[in-house]
Amino acid sequence: MNKDNRHWFLNGLKDGIPIAAGYFAVSFALGITARNAGLSAFQATLASLLTNTSSGEYAGFAVMASDASYFTMAVMILIVCARYLLMSISLSQKLPENTSLFHRMLVGFWITDEIYGASSTLPGKLNPFYNYGCAICSLSFWALGTCLGVVVGNILPARLVSAFGVLLFGMFLAIIMPEGKRNKVVACLIFISMAASFACAKLPVVSNISEGTRIIILTVVISLFAAVLFPIKDDHFDEDKANKNMAASVDETDDKVKTGEEK
Repeated sequence: MNKDNRHWFLNGLKDGIPIAAGYFAVSFALGITARNAGLSAFQATLASLLTNTSSGEYAGFAVMASDASYFTMAVMILIVCARYLLMSISLSQKLPENTSLFHRMLVGFWITDEIYGASSTLPGKLNPFYNYGCAICSLSFWALGTCLGVVVGNILPARLVSAFGVLLFGMFLAIIMPEGKRNKVVACLIFISMAASFACAKLPVVSNISEGTRIIILTVVISLFAAVLFPIKDDHFDEDKANKNMAASVDETDDKVKTGEEK
């Protein structure tokens, strides 16, 4: 790993810490669901390592608990997780043009809502190693929380496990709000997205559509609206400047760590 990739990887690890904290708490509830579906700690942990989506795993475990067919499970998870196709398309535009197919596929495999949010708000082009650092840090705790949820989750009070889920929403807000403060257009789109999502969850006809499908529809409509009215020029990003800022940030972190060790 060269120095530039190392800088991006370390910064991804750092940005993945708050995501990991939220994932660890939320995955407790997922572990309990897996246990109720008859999965062992090893099976549930492996599922979390290979299926990086809370809604997809919940859907899969629910289908297992109901003894439905593999085909039903595949269709259910495909519908619930279809939004990640849109995220992959969007994030692929931030990758350098010379990024290999292997790195593109690995970045796509590790996309979650929160990792996408952290990666898409970075200035300039996205080095895949940032995504790797963020994913390794956060998704390791996702799998660990699932494992502990299977083992000891049922010992905890149900209200406490439910309260853990609020942390994930707070963490996601922490990702998008700083960008909203810097850009009025982004702030406006965040407000529109929240209002539209709430309205669609309450409207008589639209509320009957599955949550995953509603997210896809809103994502496409609002993104198209933003792309048409507020297009981003190709020269909007200064890749060299972004890389220098990233390197400076990581160097500053390394200096602080070394200073702490000397003390």
